[in-house]
Amino acid sequence: MMTKVGFLPEETSSFVGRRAELARLETALAERRMTTLIGPGGVGKTRLALRAARAAADRYPDGAWWADLSPLYDDALLLPTVSDAVGLADHTLRMPVEALCEWLSDKRLLLVLDSAEHLRAPCSHLLAELLTTSPGLTVLVTSRQPLGTRGEHTVRIQPLPVDGAPDALQLFEDRLRASDPHAGLEAPGDRAAAADICRRLEGIPLAIELAAAGIGRHTVAQLATRIGTRFDAPVDAEDLTASRLDLLADDSLWPRRHRTLRTTIGWSHELCTPLERLLWARLTLLRTDFDAETAREVCTGGPLTPQEVDRALQGLVAQSVVQRDGTRYRMLDTLREYGRMWLAELGEERAAADRHARSFLGLARRAHEGWTGPDQITWYHTIADTHLDLCAALDHLLAHDVAAAQEMAGRVGFFWACCGHLSEARGYAQRALESGPVEGPHRTRLQWVLGVAALLQGDFATAEKYGALCTAIALYDHDDEGMLGATYLSGLTQLMNGEPAAALEAAERVLRMTETAPPDGGPDGRRATATDCATDTASEPGACEPTASESGACESGACESGACESGACESGAREPGASEPGGDSAPLESAHRLRCRLITVFALTALGRLTESGRAAAALRRACERGGEYWTRSYADYQLALIALLQGRPEASAVHARAMLAGKHRLRDSFGIALGLDILAAAIAAQGAGAQAARVYGTGHAYWRMVGHPQRGTPELGPVRETCELQARAAVGDEAYQRAFERGQADNAEVGLAAALHSDLQL
Repeated sequence: MMTKVGFLPEETSSFVGRRAELARLETALAERRMTTLIGPGGVGKTRLALRAARAAADRYPDGAWWADLSPLYDDALLLPTVSDAVGLADHTLRMPVEALCEWLSDKRLLLVLDSAEHLRAPCSHLLAELLTTSPGLTVLVTSRQPLGTRGEHTVRIQPLPVDGAPDALQLFEDRLRASDPHAGLEAPGDRAAAADICRRLEGIPLAIELAAAGIGRHTVAQLATRIGTRFDAPVDAEDLTASRLDLLADDSLWPRRHRTLRTTIGWSHELCTPLERLLWARLTLLRTDFDAETAREVCTGGPLTPQEVDRALQGLVAQSVVQRDGTRYRMLDTLREYGRMWLAELGEERAAADRHARSFLGLARRAHEGWTGPDQITWYHTIADTHLDLCAALDHLLAHDVAAAQEMAGRVGFFWACCGHLSEARGYAQRALESGPVEGPHRTRLQWVLGVAALLQGDFATAEKYGALCTAIALYDHDDEGMLGATYLSGLTQLMNGEPAAALEAAERVLRMTETAPPDGGPDGRRATATDCATDTASEPGACEPTASESGACESGACESGACESGACESGAREPGASEPGGDSAPLESAHRLRCRLITVFALTALGRLTESGRAAAALRRACERGGEYWTRSYADYQLALIALLQGRPEASAVHARAMLAGKHRLRDSFGIALGLDILAAAIAAQGAGAQAARVYGTGHAYWRMVGHPQRGTPELGPVRETCELQARAAVGDEAYQRAFERGQADNAEVGLAAALHSDLQL
């Protein structure tokens, strides 16, 4: 369980020098609310900001959070990027800036915005609002120029000293050894030559790193000679063989240090093979970290075969043009700028954007197909982590291939809704529908995404409208999957509006209509529906009490602490996709069918038919577990927790609630976590542990704030929450209850959730 407060990227290489700058930043962060590190590209602003933020993080109870703005080409995704960075997944219809201001208003945290120079005006405007409404907020920005925000304090970052202090030479030697552990400066003259290189490069860290990466093809002395020749030679603007960056080395355009770095990058570019240069250019289309497979998909074409992409990628890593962290790769924004310029010089911008969009359309298709399967969580995280690339691909397709954009917006929309990107899900679906005619499943899927996003934002009227539209279109198209999806949307809307009987009737009817096989042994030659499972077993002893093995949850409550030895806990009972004990080989059900079955469970519970609902929920959970499906399974756990609580079995309820929370945490589903914490608090309160219940309840309130809603859920939850609070207050008294509640509310959300997941929750 992650308990770290905040998020700062890991440092993957040594940090050299900068003691004076770190001391200045320590003072600035303690005394100023907004500090901007300014300096030319490659001077080390990002590394310095990261080191300073990590050193200061303990002073901020709500953590230090990092937002990388370098992948953003404009300000369209600035607010979502900053909201993601601080953990806000707003589910309301409010303006995004209003939601962000409200979320930060009582926080004491450090927000770092890295690489803001290309978004100076929108960043300045946003920070002015945030600093006005959030008195506990401290901001650290890196930019090549000041933002101009009122109250901004600037700290100018200079290159490393090259005379006197050994910092620049130490950096060169560190990077030399990082590329080759056996390399060094022991040969006669090497140390003097390296010092000359650092002087020539004026102590600019990125230039020094690129030079050190070139040692593999030269001795240190040879490298010093080549760099000296390069920097001493005059630039001929008519010489088409000259580096493109050298042609920009005009005193009127670039300060000297900018030109030094640009000349160094151009020299590094010339050291690359032709295929490495081509890959460098094509990789600039990727906005986020990537793996080798993505590089092959986006960059293969012409002379770059998949095998050549692999070779060229390793060459770029060796020359520090691309950074590698495990199986992931990234390019610094300064080097990306050069690559984009080279891509334009080659005339490949449109072709590269087409390949990029095609690659991420393929990703959307694979993720959509893999939703119900053992890789669901992996796909869920992949869609969340490639959000900026998916948006860029969609923008390109909306301009150049409307049909592909319509397909893609429909396929990623539900992922985005679950990840908290409701505004993007709804916005892109709407743009796709309005961009041109669309028929068949793609139309149904787009309207379904619009309805689900509206529902999660509390816009029930719009959700109801799109549920009816999806139903009509699916009937007309004879689309069974579309019909199941429409019934889920309409049924959930009816449940939220307090109409469980209508939701149950429609869901059961559509489940029967769309079934063709009887793998679960249903009557009349069809698969058993939820109420079939319930009514066929309702007379059995204990039918209303799903066991730990049925729910997959550990009765000991010790699974999250690592003390469980039963083998039945949520976190490790079976690998995703593994069969149930006994060799159950029933075919997997589609995502829409599982969600439609979930509607029947919710409806039966709301109608008070708890015996039937308990059996239906346990059967649904088993169906999800067969395929490694977590999203629907965790809501089945939620229902099992609610049913057990309503039946007076709070210990079992707490076990099911923790199983639900473990699943929702794996999916990073803040809305689901908020629901689960409310049920867990009620189960703890029913056991007489009032202070512990109050703390969990307070953590639940923190998550509700994270999604921008007061407590939400189906109507039957209202009395449960009221009873929880009354029982907890009665157990410990109002004063102790309030103290524990406020502690839970003040806890960092991750820390509070980690505490709640332990059955021995302490105060």
